[in-house]
Amino acid sequence: KVHAGQLNGFAGIVGRDHKMRQIYKQIRELGSNDYPVHITGETGTGKELVANAIHNEGRQYGGAFVPINCAALPEGVLESELFGHVKGAFTGAVASKKGRFELADGGTLFLDEIGDISLKTQVDLLRVLQRKEFRRLGGQEEITVDVRILAATNQDLKQAISENKFREDLFYRINVVRVELPPLRDRREDIPLLVKYFARESSELLDRPAPTIPEQIIELLTQQVGIPGLGLAAPALEAADVHDIRG
Repeated sequence: KVHAGQLNGFAGIVGRDHKMRQIYKQIRELGSNDYPVHITGETGTGKELVANAIHNEGRQYGGAFVPINCAALPEGVLESELFGHVKGAFTGAVASKKGRFELADGGTLFLDEIGDISLKTQVDLLRVLQRKEFRRLGGQEEITVDVRILAATNQDLKQAISENKFREDLFYRINVVRVELPPLRDRREDIPLLVKYFARESSELLDRPAPTIPEQIIELLTQQVGIPGLGLAAPALEAADVHDIRG
């Protein structure tokens, strides 16, 4: 548990812009309930950090935080990862395996890039959200779980609904509360904080003192147009550390 009034950040999220302070307040408020949360924002805005913070603020804190990137797995693999499978359910299933829902029982399941899942998997997911039970692939036993659902996407799901790519009933199940993360271009005063944060992180990985980042580099990054999150600039800062850039 942490305090939203911290000057430079909250729960591992770096930023003191007023937009981020509102996000911190929302995270704290979400800790008092178990509502599903839909986290939106461009790539690099910190959606998983926010999901983890919501988990840590809630009653699920003592349980597992289980993330899964829905866009990274083919449909069949994703179903097995979500719901698990029994031995012999498919070729190569030499043993039974728990899925992410079982692993997250008593905790939180974070469905990252939920907009990329197939319509078939959406139906299966909706059933679990409605009934709080499911079957492993190839199994007959109904398994009941107590899981808080946090979902994230950088897509416009309402547009996906209009294009018949996303189920409207599933949207309303996950969109009970929405947390919309601002891109970094809308909170530029946080860029110096983030530059120093990433420089410190990279120096710790390299086991060396943190470099002094020249003001012109910070100014250049601050003036960049269109950057969603400084996480995308982290490799450049690591390179600066490798080459020992100093002011």
